[in-house]
Amino acid sequence: MTHKTDVQNAVAQVAPAMAGYSDTFVEQELWNRPALSRRDRSLVTIAALIARNDTTELPHYINLALDNGVKPAEIAEVITHLAFYAGWPNASAAAVATRPVFEQRHIDSSTLPGRAVQLLPLDRQAEQKRAALVAGNFADVSPGVVDFTTRALFTDLWLRPDLAPRDRSLITVSALVTAGQVAQVPFHLAKAMDNGLTQPQAAEVLTQLAFVAGWPNVFSALPVFKEVFNARKDG
Repeated sequence: MTHKTDVQNAVAQVAPAMAGYSDTFVEQELWNRPALSRRDRSLVTIAALIARNDTTELPHYINLALDNGVKPAEIAEVITHLAFYAGWPNASAAAVATRPVFEQRHIDSSTLPGRAVQLLPLDRQAEQKRAALVAGNFADVSPGVVDFTTRALFTDLWLRPDLAPRDRSLITVSALVTAGQVAQVPFHLAKAMDNGLTQPQAAEVLTQLAFVAGWPNVFSALPVFKEVFNARKDG
């Protein structure tokens, strides 16, 4: 981060101590920790901001993500993916905040992935197991949710090719922790690690989120991460 944004200037004027902490711990240390790449940190941060519906900071971090190697198509897919996991209004607000950045960088919407794409191969055995478990528990409670979970999410959204499965898991876990939805974390953290996220990387996701989502949300997630880590060691 080589220049001050309007937000950073405002913080410096209104909360100079916060600006000092930001310079020391966020800009100089956090973003340079080796356990997670700057690209991954960008994805984590964008996901958290969308989950919080924070459109004030989002344009700056979209620009930073592009500088850190996140492709425009991947950003488009992050917003699309989080429409399902953070809600349509939050994702729509993120699209509005991102549009000026794309316009300034001359990113043509015709180059971004649309609705119709060639999906990645489906792991039918794993999906049948997941679908049976969800249907067995909840089909009598909300058949519509169960139906859309299969058709819209796990046999469609998760198979879109312009965001790697690992990165979809990364942003999903980040959004869940940010929203305080720790009950949903075990499934998605295990899925993230199955998709290639290492334990040190997963641990560092929490470090990044502490500054974006706040310490309470991260400390609520720590025991859940610990349980998943331990279960995989035992397994």
